[in-house]
Amino acid sequence: MAGHSKWANIKRKKAKVDAERGKLFTKISRELFVAARQGGGDPEENFRLRLVMDKARAANMPSDNIQRIIKRATGEAGADSLEEVTYEGYGPGGVAVMISAMTDNRNRSASEIRHVFSKNGGNLGETGCVAWMFKKKGLLVANLDEIGMDEEGFVDLAIESGAEDFEIDDKIVEVYTEPEDFEEVEKFFEAKGIKFSTAEITMLPQNTVKITGEDAQKVLNLIESLEDLDDVQEVYSNFDIPEDELESAVS
Repeated sequence: MAGHSKWANIKRKKAKVDAERGKLFTKISRELFVAARQGGGDPEENFRLRLVMDKARAANMPSDNIQRIIKRATGEAGADSLEEVTYEGYGPGGVAVMISAMTDNRNRSASEIRHVFSKNGGNLGETGCVAWMFKKKGLLVANLDEIGMDEEGFVDLAIESGAEDFEIDDKIVEVYTEPEDFEEVEKFFEAKGIKFSTAEITMLPQNTVKITGEDAQKVLNLIESLEDLDDVQEVYSNFDIPEDELESAVS
């Protein structure tokens, strides 16, 4: 799971660049639309929508934009008929890759994703080919300095919260939950005044593949090219790249 932390930190830095290009708003808009269409427009009754709204605010998306998308999703039958699709494959060095997409055209999405895999030394696979290597988990991430806590104090809270597991590495804390417990655990910390920089349901690899050198750069190129596709919302992988290589490759 530590490999997930390193890449997640890099992704947060990249998100700033994505926001400047407008890509982040596009992806969040799709998430908002689907969450509101499936569960309704009230974030108090629709936990998934609340999570996406938090993500939108963190990205500085204007409130008017958020509300407009929610109203469109709940008020216009058949508008923007997006559906959620998962794609799976293998990248350079045998790393597993899972892609969460939202699309109005499955054929287009599959074609674009297949092309990116092929161009970057990977292969798009059949449904289920790598899903068994990942588990759906709730993930909460914070920096101890930013939330004003020491390690001992946070450990006490993490144990009390009922979380499944937690890790602390160089001031970065990660709390893991079962998906069905995620909302309750997040609300526990919220009641203690703790705001996480990341709060999401994600796919965590159950094992990792260590890669270095040329393969490492190829994998990062593959992941970044997939994330740049309009239909792609999230990309999950089980690579483990040494931190110095990871930092230099994306700097």
